[in-house]
Amino acid sequence: MMTDPIADLLTRIRNANTRRLESLTLPSSRMKEGIVAILKGRGFIKDYSVAEVGKKRTLTVTLKFTRGRQPVIRRLDRVSRPGKRLYVRASALPQVRGGLGVAILSTPRGILTGDQARAERVGGEYLCRVW
Repeated sequence: MMTDPIADLLTRIRNANTRRLESLTLPSSRMKEGIVAILKGRGFIKDYSVAEVGKKRTLTVTLKFTRGRQPVIRRLDRVSRPGKRLYVRASALPQVRGGLGVAILSTPRGILTGDQARAERVGGEYLCRVW
């Protein structure tokens, strides 16, 4: 049993980026799909797809690289952990790298970026930051 599936997702993406892999496949969940959808929307990854293999769903993430084969994602940090949860209000949401990165939150309205949460005036659990 996995204790922190979000950290597992981020670590797999980080490792695939380091090895310059085109894509990676991992077990799927709605939260992972939400995080990956934000990464795609912000241009950090090329694409993602969800497939059903038997009774299990898998998530395939296609990574994005620059022309010099450098990964677009420079850093992925897990902020809130199972042992130490971090909740933030909409007014206290930090900017990541002066607006160049993205903060990802789990809110009552779903998985949102820091900008979306600020606009909707909703806080939540600060899952991770990406730049």
